[in-house]
Amino acid sequence: MSRKPISVVKSRLHHNCSEVIQPVNSTHSLNDTTWCNWAPFDKSNYKELLGAVDNAFLVAYAIGMFISGIFGERLPLRYYLTAGMLLSGLFTSLFGLGYFWNIHVLWYFVLVQIFNGLVQTTGWPAVVSCVGNWFGKGKRGLIMGIWNSHTSVGNILGSLLAGVWVDQQWGLSFVVPGVITAIMGIITFFFLIEYPEDVDCSPPQHHGNPEESQDQPEDPANGPSCNKESSLESAVTCSKEASAQPSAISFFGALRIPGVVEFSLCLLFAKLVSYTFLYWLPLYISNVVHFTAKEAGDLSTLFDVGGIIGGILAGLVSDYINGRATTCCVMLILAAPMMFLYNHVGQRGIGISIVMLLICGALVNGPYALITTAVSADLGTHKSLKGNAKALSTVTAIIDGTGSIGAALGPLLAGLISPTGWNNVFYMLIAADVLACLLLCRLVYKEILAWKSSLSKDRGSNVALTHA
Repeated sequence: MSRKPISVVKSRLHHNCSEVIQPVNSTHSLNDTTWCNWAPFDKSNYKELLGAVDNAFLVAYAIGMFISGIFGERLPLRYYLTAGMLLSGLFTSLFGLGYFWNIHVLWYFVLVQIFNGLVQTTGWPAVVSCVGNWFGKGKRGLIMGIWNSHTSVGNILGSLLAGVWVDQQWGLSFVVPGVITAIMGIITFFFLIEYPEDVDCSPPQHHGNPEESQDQPEDPANGPSCNKESSLESAVTCSKEASAQPSAISFFGALRIPGVVEFSLCLLFAKLVSYTFLYWLPLYISNVVHFTAKEAGDLSTLFDVGGIIGGILAGLVSDYINGRATTCCVMLILAAPMMFLYNHVGQRGIGISIVMLLICGALVNGPYALITTAVSADLGTHKSLKGNAKALSTVTAIIDGTGSIGAALGPLLAGLISPTGWNNVFYMLIAADVLACLLLCRLVYKEILAWKSSLSKDRGSNVALTHA
């Protein structure tokens, strides 16, 4: 909600002023087509400057993410998230206050975005860790797919809130989401429960078979085992002691977990595509269809509605087929031609535009949502860690941090390429989508082999039963 307003306000910071009626007391020439724009974005290089503002946030976010996960494993998540949300609200509001303070220097907006990017890195590793602490691997894809819809809901709320004030006092498009973010930080402080054990609930089964855990009650890697018939108090004490033993994993130790590198690089290109849409879609709609800033912002929310559907669908399918990489790969393959079609036929009518935005949103954001949630939680509780779930925040930070490099590159490249034509921007997005798919080929192959092995075992057991 706090990141989306910039994409809506962009088309207000620079647009064709000849279409705007000048005030009665205006001293501007009738031929002046930039009088209503906000300096320093009133010049012909406004796309590059807006790209630089986006990039300031995203580069800071990418760099900070690698550090944030390490802190997230070692600090109380409730305090960590609260501080991050309060500071995020502050810096989001400061960007909007530039309107009321009549600030027209680029460095102010860039500096605010840098600090905002750094403090917002506290969020994702911490929240994925919290949800991962509560839910095991059984239906994790579906549960996290539904939970991850909050990102798209936030984008939609950010667009709608920004649209209310974008044509009048655009500063409020940032101040209001900033205040709401800070208030939610206070609510987090009072009500977030980090671990099931804190409220006398049993921790989830992260991997493997529960029966296997009972066969090895004294495994030192997993800690002491609790008897089924023991009292609730002793079960809670036991689970707390077990969770207290493992130490936080190192950065390079997390990199050695199978699949972390492949999914991280895949997310780099997948997030490049997603964030280019996030930051540039309203401006693209405004330029191509000539909608107002509010209309373009409202229409762009359909991409995020599609993202909700895609995230849930990706989680559901990946649970059913037990193949995270294959699910991502298929959606990425389908996304490439859909983006091409959206650019060429998506603006021929409002009905076609709505349908294409929903489909593109689902196919683009589905893999992105799956990798940053269920895949990160799976790898953070991988069986190679022998029960140590203290890698969740670090693994999530590595995957999302690498993805954030792509998120920084996408809007920057869009700002540089868009003056040559929007077609070239879409060709860049399609190329990134194909690369994301190719990076998962090895993991897809491993999943196919696992399916074949499972099928052959099933056939063997069926044959044995028939003979018996």
